[in-house]
Amino acid sequence: MDKQATILKPDALLFDMDGTLWDGVNAYAQGFNDFFKAHGIKRSFTKKDLFKYMGMEEEPFLALILPEFTAVERKTVYREIIELQYKRIETDGGELYEGVKEGLSKLEEKYKLFIVSNCPEFTIQYFMDWAHIGAYFTDTLAHGMNYRPKHENIKYLIGKYNLQSPVYIGDTDSDRKQCELLDIPFGFVSYGFGDTMDYNLRFDSFDQLTNYFYTNTV
Repeated sequence: MDKQATILKPDALLFDMDGTLWDGVNAYAQGFNDFFKAHGIKRSFTKKDLFKYMGMEEEPFLALILPEFTAVERKTVYREIIELQYKRIETDGGELYEGVKEGLSKLEEKYKLFIVSNCPEFTIQYFMDWAHIGAYFTDTLAHGMNYRPKHENIKYLIGKYNLQSPVYIGDTDSDRKQCELLDIPFGFVSYGFGDTMDYNLRFDSFDQLTNYFYTNTV
């Protein structure tokens, strides 16, 4: 994939959240464990247990992680788990990757910034509130808001804001595939949860990403 010429002067940066801006997996795992404990279920998840599922859409994620429940039960159960995860984000937070807050404050001067994630409805908002970065973003869209695939949510924001040359930035090959469906450039961050050998740009730190886009502007 070689579209380098099309990404020299982007007008917007759209970010994945988990594995790209932060690591909140411990809070997610603890939300599950709080649910299991409250209902006397002898199960528990570690952060490591959830890593391989990060970035998945809700339905296939729940089918893999809660197979003992029916599809209908999983949705009801997950609503309760999500609320417990929100509480964990508020109290425990997560790991904001080095350079993210400072980098976003610089990038916001020159680009429209967005978050598009396959997370529950309000997870992005809880994350931004915890990290105090909400002011840097023009808009956000979570899978849990409409249950649409990520590429459709990216496309929606592109149309809503009349974006002419957006770049999506994520940490998995799934993110790359979503960009391919839209024929938009993909910026891969190697420090996240996943891996891919196919990308338009690769960044090994958020500082590197910031430096690149801050100096390659319209």
